[in-house]
Amino acid sequence: MRKNVMTGALLLLLLLAASSTEARLRSCKPSGKIMGKKPPPGQCNQENNSDCCQAGELYTTYKCSPAVSGTTKAVLTINSFEKGGDGGGPSECDNKYHSDNTPVVALSTGWYNGGSRCLKNIIINANGRSVTAKVVDECDSTMGCDKDHDYQPPCPNNIVDASKAVWKALGVPEDDWGELDITWSDA
Repeated sequence: MRKNVMTGALLLLLLLAASSTEARLRSCKPSGKIMGKKPPPGQCNQENNSDCCQAGELYTTYKCSPAVSGTTKAVLTINSFEKGGDGGGPSECDNKYHSDNTPVVALSTGWYNGGSRCLKNIIINANGRSVTAKVVDECDSTMGCDKDHDYQPPCPNNIVDASKAVWKALGVPEDDWGELDITWSDA
């Protein structure tokens, strides 16, 4: 009996160690830091309360994002994909600008996955509602604080950066637009 208990306890310890190792392998750790630079005057578009890089501040970068599941947790942020908007240049997926009235998103680098989700739909859930949105861009988690990134810091690794149409479809009052905890999945 004692031998069976010890064997069972050893087996349990091995299972716990294996699942802990598996969880660590799935985790996403920072890949580095970049030093912030002061944007040239008038070069950081702060539409939608976007942050501008601060000289001397270190910003964390990521090459990965948390694992995608049927209900991937993320933070919804707001972005203009229109020409002259705070999104900077045209979208990575199609080299076009998109109306703020169209439900489109940019995903953090890991979820963007080298463009594998380009022009595909995702389903966003929050506020008791769902909306389908098209992936048109990357919210770069590896770079920032330069002209190509509108002098904004790198995105965190858990961002779904969405047009105003997404926020409206989720029924979020305009005064509350900015950041919202959501879940999302591939459509």
